[in-house]
Amino acid sequence: MTQAFPQSEQFGLADQMRRAAVSIPSNIAEGFGRDTKKDFKYFLVVARGSLSELQAQVLIAKDLGLMTNARHDQLYTESVEIHKMLNKFISTLKLVD
Repeated sequence: MTQAFPQSEQFGLADQMRRAAVSIPSNIAEGFGRDTKKDFKYFLVVARGSLSELQAQVLIAKDLGLMTNARHDQLYTESVEIHKMLNKFISTLKLVD
């Protein structure tokens, strides 16, 4: 989606959005590879933070006219579902502690 941004944003907002999007599964994978549930939970929380960052950046992109309202709504809806999944996973690990 960010490839459609103007050239002036390719090393600004577009780059930040890509980094945040990549950070989410990367932190989940890193946490999974750790030795303890406590470490895994920490990286899930970090992934959730990256998701929140991405949600804010999607809103900024919409406000700057870099994406349509419909595209924003779709991405936001998907991100809310992922946020719920991460919250559930985190709460499940808290029960295990």
